[in-house]
Amino acid sequence: MNEEARLLQMFCDRDERALAAAEQRYGKLSRSVAFRILGDERDAEECANDVLMKLWDSIPPAAPRSLTAFVSGITRNLALDRLSAKQAEKRGGAAKPEDLDTLAPYLASDENIEEKAEETALHDAVMQFLRTLPKEARMVFLARYYAMLPIREIAAQHGASQGKIKMILKRTKEKLKVYLKEEGLL
Repeated sequence: MNEEARLLQMFCDRDERALAAAEQRYGKLSRSVAFRILGDERDAEECANDVLMKLWDSIPPAAPRSLTAFVSGITRNLALDRLSAKQAEKRGGAAKPEDLDTLAPYLASDENIEEKAEETALHDAVMQFLRTLPKEARMVFLARYYAMLPIREIAAQHGASQGKIKMILKRTKEKLKVYLKEEGLL
């Protein structure tokens, strides 16, 4: 049994040591994802703490196949919720991450992108679409639109030019639009 499976089992067994182990294993990832969305270290730290409580409340009944992806998703959603709350508190606050707005033409809808993404059918379709992609395109897409990494950082991670990364993203978004239309979701 690998470390991730052991940690998942600890949560299922309601072993309180799972929280400390999750913090040790996923704390840096969680703070990093939250910081990219929120732009504030203190808010990112609070968000990472909230992620631990959400994990405790979610597992069980949730039994994610990938705890890393599950933690990243929870972090992203909590950070976006926190960002929306901050903006509502103070009109004209920090700008919303523009990266998600670049997907708007590909997910054309009268609904907000985050609201639409929460719909199960769309989420499932996007996940299925990602499984059809070559590994490089999938990793680039997730790095940009899930982890919200800057293009230059993605390019450095993949040993590629920024132009190549932009082209991969453009083609992937176009393929996603076609796929979602075929699935009747657009």
